[in-house]
Amino acid sequence: MNNTQTNANINAKKREQYHPRKQIRLTGYDYSLPGYYFVTVCTQERKNILGKIVNEEMKLNKYGEIVNKVIQFLSRQYPSVNLDIYQIMPNHIHMIIVIAPVGAIHESPDIIDNNKRAHPDAPLQSMKRSLLSKCVGYFKMNTAKQINQLRNTPQQSVWQRGFYEHIIRNETELVKIQEYINLNPLMWLKDEDNLERKNTHHGH
Repeated sequence: MNNTQTNANINAKKREQYHPRKQIRLTGYDYSLPGYYFVTVCTQERKNILGKIVNEEMKLNKYGEIVNKVIQFLSRQYPSVNLDIYQIMPNHIHMIIVIAPVGAIHESPDIIDNNKRAHPDAPLQSMKRSLLSKCVGYFKMNTAKQINQLRNTPQQSVWQRGFYEHIIRNETELVKIQEYINLNPLMWLKDEDNLERKNTHHGH
Protein backbone atom coordinates (compact mmCIF):
# COMPACT_ATOMS: atom_id res chain seq x y z
CA MET A 1 0.00 0.00 0.00
CA ASN A 2 1.40 3.35 -1.01
CA ASN A 3 0.45 5.95 1.58
CA THR A 4 1.70 8.92 -0.39
CA GLN A 5 -1.11 11.09 -1.74
CA THR A 6 -0.21 13.70 -4.38
CA ASN A 7 -1.87 16.00 -6.87
CA ALA A 8 1.36 16.85 -8.67
CA ASN A 9 3.92 14.96 -10.71
CA ILE A 10 7.16 14.47 -8.81
CA ASN A 11 10.44 14.87 -10.63
CA ALA A 12 12.31 11.97 -9.07
CA LYS A 13 15.53 12.80 -10.91
CA LYS A 14 16.25 15.78 -8.70
CA ARG A 15 18.47 14.70 -5.84
CA GLU A 16 19.02 17.96 -4.02
CA GLN A 17 18.16 17.20 -0.41
CA TYR A 18 15.76 19.44 1.48
CA HIS A 19 16.11 19.66 5.25
CA PRO A 20 12.74 20.44 6.89
CA ARG A 21 13.61 20.39 10.57
CA LYS A 22 14.07 24.11 11.18
CA GLN A 23 10.92 25.74 12.47
CA ILE A 24 10.16 29.00 10.73
CA ARG A 25 7.64 31.62 11.80
CA LEU A 26 7.39 35.13 10.44
CA THR A 27 6.32 37.91 12.79
CA GLY A 28 2.91 39.14 11.72
CA TYR A 29 2.51 36.48 9.04
CA ASP A 30 -1.13 35.47 8.61
CA TYR A 31 -1.25 31.69 8.46
CA SER A 32 -4.84 31.82 7.20
CA LEU A 33 -3.88 33.57 3.97
CA PRO A 34 -3.87 31.51 0.76
CA GLY A 35 -0.82 29.31 0.71
CA TYR A 36 0.99 26.04 1.05
CA TYR A 37 2.59 24.95 4.32
CA PHE A 38 5.04 22.12 4.87
CA VAL A 39 4.17 20.51 8.21
CA THR A 40 5.95 17.76 10.15
CA VAL A 41 4.47 16.09 13.25
CA CYS A 42 6.64 13.70 15.28
CA THR A 43 5.66 10.95 17.70
CA GLN A 44 6.55 11.23 21.37
CA GLU A 45 10.24 10.39 21.85
CA ARG A 46 10.39 9.59 18.12
CA LYS A 47 9.10 6.09 18.79
CA ASN A 48 8.26 3.95 15.74
CA ILE A 49 4.60 3.35 16.54
CA LEU A 50 2.92 3.90 13.15
CA GLY A 51 4.37 1.01 11.15
CA LYS A 52 7.65 0.12 9.48
CA ILE A 53 9.54 0.50 6.24
CA VAL A 54 9.62 -2.72 4.20
CA ASN A 55 11.44 -2.77 0.87
CA GLU A 56 11.56 1.03 0.88
CA GLU A 57 7.79 1.32 1.31
CA MET A 58 5.83 2.34 4.39
CA LYS A 59 3.62 -0.40 5.80
CA LEU A 60 1.05 1.01 8.22
CA ASN A 61 0.10 -0.86 11.38
CA LYS A 62 -3.25 -0.38 13.14
CA TYR A 63 -2.09 2.92 14.67
CA GLY A 64 -0.82 4.16 11.33
CA GLU A 65 -4.20 3.33 9.81
CA ILE A 66 -5.87 5.55 12.41
CA VAL A 67 -3.53 8.39 11.46
CA ASN A 68 -4.27 7.86 7.78
CA LYS A 69 -8.04 8.03 8.32
CA VAL A 70 -7.86 11.20 10.40
CA ILE A 71 -5.62 12.91 7.84
CA GLN A 72 -8.11 12.12 5.10
CA PHE A 73 -10.92 13.52 7.26
CA LEU A 74 -9.23 16.92 7.78
CA SER A 75 -10.73 18.50 4.65
CA ARG A 76 -14.22 17.50 5.78
CA GLN A 77 -13.63 18.96 9.24
CA TYR A 78 -12.09 22.13 7.76
CA PRO A 79 -13.53 22.85 4.28
CA SER A 80 -10.93 25.54 3.66
CA VAL A 81 -8.07 23.06 4.20
CA ASN A 82 -6.75 20.59 1.64
CA LEU A 83 -3.87 18.11 1.65
CA ASP A 84 -1.61 18.41 -1.37
CA ILE A 85 0.61 15.48 -0.38
CA TYR A 86 1.41 13.57 2.79
CA GLN A 87 3.57 10.69 3.93
CA ILE A 88 3.16 8.69 7.11
CA MET A 89 6.49 7.38 8.43
CA PRO A 90 7.19 5.08 11.42
CA ASN A 91 7.63 8.02 13.81
CA HIS A 92 6.56 11.17 11.97
CA ILE A 93 4.23 12.53 9.32
CA HIS A 94 5.04 15.01 6.58
CA MET A 95 2.17 17.00 5.05
CA ILE A 96 1.71 19.90 2.68
CA ILE A 97 -1.39 21.67 3.94
CA VAL A 98 -3.14 24.05 1.55
CA ILE A 99 -5.29 26.79 3.07
CA ALA A 100 -7.90 28.39 0.82
CA PRO A 101 -8.24 32.17 0.30
CA VAL A 102 -9.77 34.09 3.18
CA GLY A 103 -12.98 34.63 1.23
CA ALA A 104 -13.41 30.87 0.89
CA ILE A 105 -12.96 30.09 4.59
CA HIS A 106 -16.10 28.85 6.29
CA GLU A 107 -14.69 28.07 9.72
CA SER A 108 -16.47 28.42 13.05
CA PRO A 109 -16.70 32.02 14.28
CA ASP A 110 -14.63 31.25 17.38
CA ILE A 111 -11.47 31.20 15.27
CA ILE A 112 -11.77 34.87 14.41
CA ASP A 113 -11.80 37.49 17.12
CA ASN A 114 -14.27 40.32 16.69
CA ASN A 115 -11.36 42.76 16.86
CA LYS A 116 -10.28 41.60 13.42
CA ARG A 117 -12.64 44.17 11.88
CA ALA A 118 -10.70 46.91 13.61
CA HIS A 119 -7.30 45.49 12.65
CA PRO A 120 -7.58 44.19 9.07
CA ASP A 121 -3.82 44.36 8.56
CA ALA A 122 -3.03 42.22 11.60
CA PRO A 123 -5.40 39.22 11.53
CA LEU A 124 -2.84 36.88 13.09
CA GLN A 125 -2.76 38.91 16.31
CA SER A 126 -6.56 38.81 16.53
CA MET A 127 -6.78 35.03 16.22
CA LYS A 128 -6.66 32.83 19.31
CA ARG A 129 -5.04 30.19 17.14
CA SER A 130 -4.23 30.16 13.47
CA LEU A 131 -6.20 27.89 11.21
CA LEU A 132 -3.04 25.88 10.56
CA SER A 133 -2.45 25.28 14.26
CA LYS A 134 -6.13 24.47 14.79
CA CYS A 135 -6.04 21.89 12.02
CA VAL A 136 -2.87 20.20 13.33
CA GLY A 137 -4.23 20.33 16.88
CA TYR A 138 -7.41 18.58 15.78
CA PHE A 139 -5.32 15.93 14.01
CA LYS A 140 -3.11 15.28 17.04
CA MET A 141 -5.97 15.24 19.55
CA ASN A 142 -8.15 12.82 17.60
CA THR A 143 -5.38 10.41 16.58
CA ALA A 144 -4.01 10.32 20.13
CA LYS A 145 -7.46 9.62 21.56
CA GLN A 146 -8.12 6.74 19.16
CA ILE A 147 -4.63 5.25 19.47
CA ASN A 148 -4.78 5.36 23.27
CA GLN A 149 -8.21 3.73 23.24
CA LEU A 150 -6.92 0.95 21.02
CA ARG A 151 -3.82 0.23 23.09
CA ASN A 152 -5.54 0.92 26.44
CA THR A 153 -3.15 3.71 27.45
CA PRO A 154 -5.46 6.59 28.47
CA GLN A 155 -3.95 10.09 28.55
CA GLN A 156 -0.56 8.87 27.32
CA SER A 157 1.29 11.27 25.03
CA VAL A 158 1.37 10.10 21.43
CA TRP A 159 2.88 13.19 19.77
CA GLN A 160 5.63 15.64 20.58
CA ARG A 161 4.39 19.06 21.61
CA GLY A 162 4.09 21.56 18.79
CA PHE A 163 4.95 20.87 15.18
CA TYR A 164 7.36 22.01 12.49
CA GLU A 165 6.13 24.22 9.69
CA HIS A 166 7.63 25.97 6.71
CA ILE A 167 5.92 28.47 4.43
CA ILE A 168 6.24 27.36 0.80
CA ARG A 169 6.82 30.51 -1.23
CA ASN A 170 7.00 29.41 -4.86
CA GLU A 171 6.46 26.51 -7.25
CA THR A 172 10.13 25.52 -7.33
CA GLU A 173 10.18 25.10 -3.58
CA LEU A 174 6.85 23.26 -3.69
CA VAL A 175 8.18 20.70 -6.17
CA LYS A 176 11.35 20.22 -4.10
CA ILE A 177 9.37 19.55 -0.92
CA GLN A 178 6.90 17.29 -2.72
CA GLU A 179 9.86 15.26 -3.91
CA TYR A 180 11.37 15.14 -0.44
CA ILE A 181 8.10 13.84 1.02
CA ASN A 182 7.61 11.34 -1.79
CA LEU A 183 11.11 9.93 -1.38
CA ASN A 184 11.03 9.81 2.43
CA PRO A 185 10.55 6.02 2.68
CA LEU A 186 13.57 5.47 0.42
CA MET A 187 15.69 7.68 2.67
CA TRP A 188 14.60 6.05 5.94
CA LEU A 189 17.89 4.28 6.59
CA LYS A 190 19.64 7.68 6.49
CA ASP A 191 16.88 9.65 8.22
CA GLU A 192 17.99 11.45 11.38
CA ASP A 193 14.58 10.65 12.91
CA ASN A 194 15.24 6.92 12.53
CA LEU A 195 16.37 5.94 16.02
CA GLU A 196 17.24 2.45 14.82
CA ARG A 197 19.69 4.03 12.39
CA LYS A 198 21.21 5.98 15.28
CA ASN A 199 21.47 2.85 17.42
CA THR A 200 23.24 0.89 14.72
CA HIS A 201 25.40 3.89 13.94
CA HIS A 202 26.56 4.20 17.54
CA GLY A 203 26.76 0.49 18.14
CA HIS A 204 29.79 -1.76 17.76
